[in-house]
Amino acid sequence: MTVHPPVVGHCDELLSALGAFRASAHITQHWGDRLAAVLTGGGRLLAAGNGGSAAQAQHLTAELVGRYRDDRPPFSAIALHADTSSTTAIANDYGVDEVFARQVRAHGRPGDVLMLLSTSGASANLLSAADAGRAAGMRVWALTGPAPNPLMAGSDESLCVDAPTTATVQEIHLVAVHMVCAAFDAALEQGGRGEGTRR
Repeated sequence: MTVHPPVVGHCDELLSALGAFRASAHITQHWGDRLAAVLTGGGRLLAAGNGGSAAQAQHLTAELVGRYRDDRPPFSAIALHADTSSTTAIANDYGVDEVFARQVRAHGRPGDVLMLLSTSGASANLLSAADAGRAAGMRVWALTGPAPNPLMAGSDESLCVDAPTTATVQEIHLVAVHMVCAAFDAALEQGGRGEGTRR
């Protein structure tokens, strides 16, 4: 019997999860198309997560404000956790569960998109943010770990990664972020590079 080292097992787990995730490509396509319509129309994306998921959320907003592959106009995308003064002040004054919800109420407008990333799908501060987003008339998307989970249930649309470990879920989330960006850029190309009205 051959015993594989943990690093090889990690690759095998990732391969298995990625194979299953490929069937969800149509959701990332839809999200990229929808984001292109919202952002070129003057709307914005708000994104949030905790820990590694915060890094993935910030990765997404950086690709939209900067660029993914080819040069194009910048678009409004805000990673809510990146404002450390706001997040620490809100946590201190209102509690950790409000760190994202209060910012959603401040920045979110009807028609904007709120993307929430969570490996567990059970983070209280993201559930509060989802409630605030829906109340503000935003479209709430959840990128989570295995279904079912509370964040999936509290969002308008969700993409759930079926993987046994947090690390693998986060790695597939990064793949999903890049797929959304690829679909976003393709939609801009089809629509004249997104030169629409900006807020």
